[in-house]
Amino acid sequence: MTRILGVVSGKGGVGKTTLVANLGAILANHFRKRVIAVDCNISTSHLGLYLGMYYYPVSLNQVLSGEAQIEEAVYNYSVPGMQIIPASLSMDELRGVDVSMLKNVIKKLFGKADIVLLDAAPGLGREAMAAIRASDELVFVTVPFVPPIVDIIKCGQAAKEMDARPLGVVLNMTGEGRHELTPEEVEQLVELPVIASIPRDRAVLRSLSARVPVMDISPRSPATREIMKLAAFIIGEDYREPGMMSRIKGIFRRKSRTEKVLEVRI
Repeated sequence: MTRILGVVSGKGGVGKTTLVANLGAILANHFRKRVIAVDCNISTSHLGLYLGMYYYPVSLNQVLSGEAQIEEAVYNYSVPGMQIIPASLSMDELRGVDVSMLKNVIKKLFGKADIVLLDAAPGLGREAMAAIRASDELVFVTVPFVPPIVDIIKCGQAAKEMDARPLGVVLNMTGEGRHELTPEEVEQLVELPVIASIPRDRAVLRSLSARVPVMDISPRSPATREIMKLAAFIIGEDYREPGMMSRIKGIFRRKSRTEKVLEVRI
């Protein structure tokens, strides 16, 4: 059965797209799931850029404009089992896009993946609401401070109206100590469980610069481990640290993938 999982945030800049890119890669690479990550942020798309994809002749924009079929916009990523449906970077390709068709378009991916990750636009505008409406389950991403937490409460209310089941909240870029809300305080405010707390991690910054998942830069970094645990939670499996041989094999796989991305960029 294909699961449609929306990744939602009340504000931009909280690391939602970074999480989608890395969660998809880990689900595919470590847990051997078939994953399709969809950039539903039509007007300010970034998912493809985060993964080193700069050119794609067909995007979600053409699909939502009725100019192409969804199958034509699916691209294999260098992580086996992971595919990407990017949105266009061109302003011209915003014309004629009907985001209300997103749910019907996403339905056509049933049976083609184990998990479809929808990278929603931030906030509660038309693009974000279309992604929530297309999702069966939701993960809310925020940073541990009051203003963005208030926006997550609003997103949760919208989800209830659309019958999307919230899995919980991911606290991102944590580590400011007494200046930030604790997971317990966040749970009291949003009335949802905190299912991951991802710390600020320089490995994430290096991965963004290299345009590869953080597991390729630092497989044992704090951020990588927390995303691993989150992925295990989502699919209902126990998280286990990879053994020595798995780590050695992973190093060679990551080196190969990084070289492929660099070849594309050059």
